[in-house]
Amino acid sequence: MGKKVIKFMDTSFRDGFQSVFGARVLTDDFLPAVKASVEAGIDNIEAGGGARFQSLFFYCGESAFDMMDRFRAEVGPDVALQTLARGINVVALSQCPRDIIDLHAKMFKKHGITTIRNFDALNDMRNLEYSGERIDHHGLNHQIVISMMELPPGCSGAHDPEFYIDRLKQILAAGIPFHSICFKDASGTCNPNKVYETVKAARKIVSEDTTLWFHTHDTAGIGLSQNMAAIQGGIDGIDLAKTPVSGGTCQPDILSMMHILKGTDYTLDMDYKKILVAVEAFEEAMKDYFFPPEAKMIHPNVTLSPMPGGALTANTMMMRDTGTLHLYADVIKEMSEVVARGGFGTSVTPVSQFYFQQAYLNVTQGKWKKINPSYGNMVLGYFGRTPVPADPEIVKLASEQLGKPVFTEDPLDILEDGIPKATKILEENNLPVNDENIFIIASCESKGLDFLLGNAKVNVRKISDEKPEEKKPAKAAAAPAAAPMGPRNYTITVNNRPYNVSVSEAGGVQAVPAAAAAAPAPAAEGEDVDAPTPGNVLKVLVAVGDSVKKDQPIVVMEAMKMESDVKAPADGKITALHVAVGDTVQTGEPLVTIA
Repeated sequence: MGKKVIKFMDTSFRDGFQSVFGARVLTDDFLPAVKASVEAGIDNIEAGGGARFQSLFFYCGESAFDMMDRFRAEVGPDVALQTLARGINVVALSQCPRDIIDLHAKMFKKHGITTIRNFDALNDMRNLEYSGERIDHHGLNHQIVISMMELPPGCSGAHDPEFYIDRLKQILAAGIPFHSICFKDASGTCNPNKVYETVKAARKIVSEDTTLWFHTHDTAGIGLSQNMAAIQGGIDGIDLAKTPVSGGTCQPDILSMMHILKGTDYTLDMDYKKILVAVEAFEEAMKDYFFPPEAKMIHPNVTLSPMPGGALTANTMMMRDTGTLHLYADVIKEMSEVVARGGFGTSVTPVSQFYFQQAYLNVTQGKWKKINPSYGNMVLGYFGRTPVPADPEIVKLASEQLGKPVFTEDPLDILEDGIPKATKILEENNLPVNDENIFIIASCESKGLDFLLGNAKVNVRKISDEKPEEKKPAKAAAAPAAAPMGPRNYTITVNNRPYNVSVSEAGGVQAVPAAAAAAPAPAAEGEDVDAPTPGNVLKVLVAVGDSVKKDQPIVVMEAMKMESDVKAPADGKITALHVAVGDTVQTGEPLVTIA
């Protein structure tokens, strides 16, 4: 009997980009490497979805639909192109109503996609029923997912082989249409034996012609072992990537997997010489990109605090943007408790972001002092059922802070249609009303609108964009000594507060607040409202002179993909604005002044 050929999907151009560069890669730069991959015989490629939808609009100044069109044109009609969807979230971070879920499948089919891999982070199979039906309806292959991870130490009750097989039985009983089943470990933390036992048990339940797939990340250094365990358990296909993105936070490497399969009953059936040519083309395409060191490292601690490879670098990129990268280790450590008390939703987007955001708040504002709205909605049931009930104390805190009761019904039933709302926004801004623009607004919200209005900012980190170190001017001949002068007075501003500075002839400096100087600049009366956390100013909702009520939102900040309202501490009038949209602020910096 010949060797079993293990199918594989090349994830370099989606999960690779997301896991290494926070999904911030320009289309012009990588298309030559796509062509080289096809010439090497790779006929199954991940081409978008996940964070590689929003990121094109948020960071690259490009349309994800245009990128998919160019991808399809580059590979031709026969190569399978796959994207990733998050059940009722599709490619957004919040739930999408039924009309937008349908539009997602329709648009991705229109723009050249073959297969949509579809998961729910909570493994609430209700969240895959409608999305899976619409994917199938629009003529796409539906790869339905069971999401996996390792629980923090001391936790039990879910995420073992019995739990996953129960979810598989629920899929089969619900009659959700699918063409293949994927076991997805986004954090790369599952013990390989658990992978083996899960796949082996699943193989006995499904029909012989059912394709089973396994996906993992190499973040903890065990990705190749997990793949081998899945293959020995009866898996048909795995996900692999090419250098320079393979390994670390991304998928295991194609060539490494080929090597491990030597002398076994399995093969990838690829020509390594052709793969090497594709690797060289890809390395050339990516040579100017900044590789975060944490993307290429092994992180054994994620087995204790599961952080997906695809989210790890996205988060560290954002922490670099806000000057908070020094907090990363503390946030990862805090995630263990956040996962343990949150009901064991799988640490994969969007739930991994909920975990990270809550851990971030616990580190920056004190443990459980503030509940992140998304994390709170999850433990209250508004995203679906968590695998086990969340900690009652955390549920109580979430209910009190968000002003919401526990919810047990279908999340889709409480969502308003999205197409009318998006259409209204387009019309108000004199933008074309078409399916693509409607979906962009629905899934990307204010940043989607910025893109369509031409206001998107490109934020892609490249080596060539780093500012060169300024050269010191050549030492000039000594100039005649200047005539003695008296002290010079200057006004400088530090953290939006003016100071008068007096510099003496001898170099002595005396600084006093400008308000205390002899001729002070008029200062706004009232109480400063400070930034509660580091972040970016997304919206300023008030103007000088506006009257506001206590708890009225006055500024919207964004950090770690999380939008949060800064509210007025009391009734009053806005006497000063200290920030504008697009500013980056640190904790404690004044945003507005209220009298």
